[in-house]
Formats: sequence, structure tokens, C-alpha cells
Amino acid sequence: MSRFALRNVFQRILGPTAMAYLLHLRPLEWPIMTAHMLLGTLLAMGWPLPGNTFAAWAIFVVLLNGGTLALNSAFDQDEGDIGYLRNPPKPPKRLALFGYALLFASLAGSALFLKLKPGGKYFFEIVMTCVLMSIVYSVPPIRLKARAGWDLLINCLGFGFFTPMAGWVATGRGLTPVLIDLCVGFALLFAALYPLTQIYQVEEDTRRGDQTLVIRMGVGRSLTYAILATLAAHLWFAQACLKAHVGPLPLLLSLGAWLGLLIPWRMTWKTWNPEKAEAGMYRGLAAWAVTDVSALILLWPKH
Repeated sequence: MSRFALRNVFQRILGPTAMAYLLHLRPLEWPIMTAHMLLGTLLAMGWPLPGNTFAAWAIFVVLLNGGTLALNSAFDQDEGDIGYLRNPPKPPKRLALFGYALLFASLAGSALFLKLKPGGKYFFEIVMTCVLMSIVYSVPPIRLKARAGWDLLINCLGFGFFTPMAGWVATGRGLTPVLIDLCVGFALLFAALYPLTQIYQVEEDTRRGDQTLVIRMGVGRSLTYAILATLAAHLWFAQACLKAHVGPLPLLLSLGAWLGLLIPWRMTWKTWNPEKAEAGMYRGLAAWAVTDVSALILLWPKH
């Protein structure tokens, strides 16, 4: 049995095999994906949420993101902690097939949005693009996650750029310059977060032979790069605010949350063990939440 009490409860209900499939969807990430997707929905429509919000969420978060992570686990065969899953169970034999099934179910579900004009077409295209990226990210022989630079690009696009955009266009709204600037900012912000997801896994990635961004650049340079990416992201956020004719002052709260983590980490990284680096990654997710709230305050729809 696991040392995690809640996991043990569900395992008694589902059985160890079904529980392993569920855990490799990494449901602990769903609240983060949900918040970031709903950011786009709220900025598009305000409150209350449109009636198709749950369907769009299930397609993008549970099927698409869950399938992506299941496929990733199937080919990684990690033994230590991974993002959003501590002490992971051994990947089930048919986990890859399960991941593929979820990805193609998300694509089929997104086709139902094509009748929603004009944004439904973009929602389908975003899901289709993310399905393709998921496969080339994890599956050999391409396996872009093992190629420094490509792994970063895929994650910046998938989580940073496309997730809030998917929430926006699922409402039926088309693309706007403010939305695009905001999504570019979040793509750059994920470029700051991404090294934090790898630092505590350097030993395991090295043993597997993956040439990740942090392994190629080194921890110190990766943290310097994360600071620069944070600054660039907030410049794009400020540009979105200017186009929306709102003052960008609340962005200082977001910028402070990020630099308050990254600058001390950069100065003392040699003293950080993997456990502390993993905790730092989760603090980065908290800083991301501060950025989401700042964006809502600044760009809440006036209609």
C-alpha cells in the first residue's frame, strides 16, 4: 500500500490496476490546468460561465492533458517522483494504448465545437495541434522531450500558449490582439517554469540518457534563463494591458512572486537538494496562480 492515505482509499475502491491508470493521468495537475483554462473563459465571457464549459474542460483537461501525461509515463518508465505524482506506481502494460485512446477521444470531442462560430474552429485546431505535439513529445523515435530546446517549445505552446486560448475560443469568441499578447506572455512564463520541473529530476534524466534543457545548460544557467523569461513574459503582459487600455500596475504583484522565488534560488542553488528543488517547483506553480489572478484583475471583461 502507498504511504498516501487518500490514495489508499481510492485503491481499495478501484483496485491497484485501475488506480495505476488513474494516477498516471496525474489528476493533481487538473486543478492547475483547470484554473489556467478558465482564465481564458472568464476573460472572454465573465461570469456566469457558458453552458459548454464543462464539456470543453473534460476534452482539454481530462482527455487531452490526461492522455498526454499517460503517454509520457508509458514511455518514460520513471521510478522516482515525477511532476504532480509522488511515488508513482509502475506504468501498467497498456498505458500507452490508454493514452492514445484518450488523445483521440479529445480530438473527436473537439469536433463537436466546429458548429460554434467563430471560436469553435479554433478550439478544434488547438486540440488537434496539441494531440500531435503530445505524440511527438513522448513517443520514440522522435521523442522531442529528450531533445533540449524542443522539449521547452512543446511545453510553452501546449500549456502556456494554447491552454488559456482554448478556454477563450471554446466560448465561441474569435481571437483578439489582447488575447494573443496575453498567451504569448504565458508561453514565455512557462519557459520560466519549465526548468523548475526538471531540476529535481536531473539524476534520473541523466541515467535515462535524456538531454533535457537543464542537463544541457546546467542548473545555474537554467535559473538565469528562467529569470530572463519571467521578465520577457511580463513585458508581453504589459503590452496586452496597454492594448486593452488598462494600467499594468497590478502586474508588479505577479512579477514580485516570481522574482522572489527565482533570484534567491539562483544565488543559492548549489545548496539545494532534489527535495528542496521539487518544493521550489511547486512554489513556482503558486507564483503562476498569482499571475492568473493578476490577469483577471487587469483584463476582466467590461460587457
